[in-house]
Amino acid sequence: MDNYIVSARKYRPSTFLSVIGQKSLTQTLKNAIRSGKLAHAYLFCGPRGVGKTTCARIFAKTINCLHPTPEGEACNECESCLAFNEQRSYNILELDAASNNSVDDIRQLTEQVRIPPQIGKYKVFIIDEVHMLSSSAFNAFLKTLEEPPHHALFILATTEKHKILPTILSRCQIYDFQRITLSDIVEHLQYVASQEGVTAETEALNIIAQKADGGMRDALSIFDQIVSFSNGNITYQSVIENLNVLDYEYYFNLTDSFLRNAVPEALLLFDRILKKGFEAQHFISGLSNHFRDLLVCKDPITLPLLEVGPSVAQRYATQAAQCSNQFLYKAIELSNQCDLNYRNSNNKKLLVELTLIQLCTLTAEKNSQPEQQPVLPKASSTVTPSASQNNKAPQTAATPPKVSPKPENAPAPQTNPDSTTRPISPVQPVTHNSLSDKLPDSSNNVSKPKPRTVPIPSISIRKTAIEKKEEAQAPQENIDLNNPFGEGDLQKAWLQFTNTIPTETVLVNTMRTCIPKMLNATDFEVIVDNKEQLNRLNEKGTDLMQFLKRELKNTRISMFPREREKQEKHKAFSQREQFDVMVQKNPNIMHLKDKFGLELA
Repeated sequence: MDNYIVSARKYRPSTFLSVIGQKSLTQTLKNAIRSGKLAHAYLFCGPRGVGKTTCARIFAKTINCLHPTPEGEACNECESCLAFNEQRSYNILELDAASNNSVDDIRQLTEQVRIPPQIGKYKVFIIDEVHMLSSSAFNAFLKTLEEPPHHALFILATTEKHKILPTILSRCQIYDFQRITLSDIVEHLQYVASQEGVTAETEALNIIAQKADGGMRDALSIFDQIVSFSNGNITYQSVIENLNVLDYEYYFNLTDSFLRNAVPEALLLFDRILKKGFEAQHFISGLSNHFRDLLVCKDPITLPLLEVGPSVAQRYATQAAQCSNQFLYKAIELSNQCDLNYRNSNNKKLLVELTLIQLCTLTAEKNSQPEQQPVLPKASSTVTPSASQNNKAPQTAATPPKVSPKPENAPAPQTNPDSTTRPISPVQPVTHNSLSDKLPDSSNNVSKPKPRTVPIPSISIRKTAIEKKEEAQAPQENIDLNNPFGEGDLQKAWLQFTNTIPTETVLVNTMRTCIPKMLNATDFEVIVDNKEQLNRLNEKGTDLMQFLKRELKNTRISMFPREREKQEKHKAFSQREQFDVMVQKNPNIMHLKDKFGLELA
């Protein structure tokens, strides 16, 4: 127990070849060592746990190796390599900038730079978390970093490159380390498990890799934690139980409920998830990722974007085949919108439940359409043959209707002589009077056989109904109204509009403080104090003008908003200025002042 070493330290890479997920960077460093073209300062930046400090140590050991291999690796046999492996090398110094970030620390470092190495060619200074240095420390370090002795080499490591001064960045060769891919982490965890004699399921290692978020050190730390929890038998169930990860099974069952429009089942599943201690926002975020993974499975080109194990990938492919693209697009939009509104919602559980209900109804309309389609032909066949043409009315807008063959004994239709020589089209329907005369006959004699006629009446019926509906829904703005009104009427309607937008706090306050002024009979001006008020007023301008035109019964109104100019912004009146204004309005105040000998305080 005393000799136990965590996996993150025990399996820390000691050669460039053993570094995981940074092949291009390690190859660049090896080529620089092989060719002898070494810079005097390097900056290794990237996320945590991706190998920045590890590569800095390997690089420092390799450039001081007395007998490097042809592949550009350290031999691990010479005195320099042995001193480094035994942590007694004086040629490699590490400095933690998080705790040594003052000017005195940097001055002490620059004094050590002057001392040449005892063994090897270079004296390497590795400064970890270099972004923690203070500004004065950075400035004190500039000259040494720009022109160090020929035997000195600096390697700076940081997770936040944006915090480093540009003058430092310009003096370094910058290497950006990338996040380690899911497959590389799983492959390395399988190697560690085989070395430690631990049995591990691939799906379980995938969950660990996803939780690590591209960091190998985090992945190995989680691996040790799960090994202790499961006594050396890592299973998928043990991982999701220990890491508090929501099982894939819930998302698959929920999606099946959405496709079946089973609202009660979806709500019960959500309640079961909450009782297990999961946060609702964590659940809705995972649901968005689930829909995203289903969409990825729809196209073989995007299939590599699915970062799950083989068995789970097969389940994704099976369920993705049951979902349409439109369903997945709308589902991702709804779940993402719920995630965005979750923080501002007062009833968070109800918000998620409403989203689940909406997801359950996405396919409800589509499933109900085939049942409603045969209803119209059946009902129309009991009334008259011409009524069955109502469903085809939209097609007649592009092509004229087909005329049924007229029986010999059928009476000639009462139409104008000119209409028989022109093609029948919905642009020239039968008049409403002649149509109303025929409708009672067809409705009273349902059971009597009638000869087939040209389906013009049905076309005109549908067109007339549409026209009536459009006329009923048409905005009143098309009607030219010019009712005279005064400035008082305008200001009253202006303040009434604020009652219709109580949630727009900024706009409501703006409208109550900035009262409009009439320019002429139909135009008015609104002067606001700043650009933000002007933007809010312009955004709501369309609704505001429709409301004013309707309330004042005048469609010729025009609004001219503008920002108040600097010379118009007066300071508050002093007491003398207030008195002068009062005298201008009522000269008797001056007589009263003189009579009683009053003076301003």
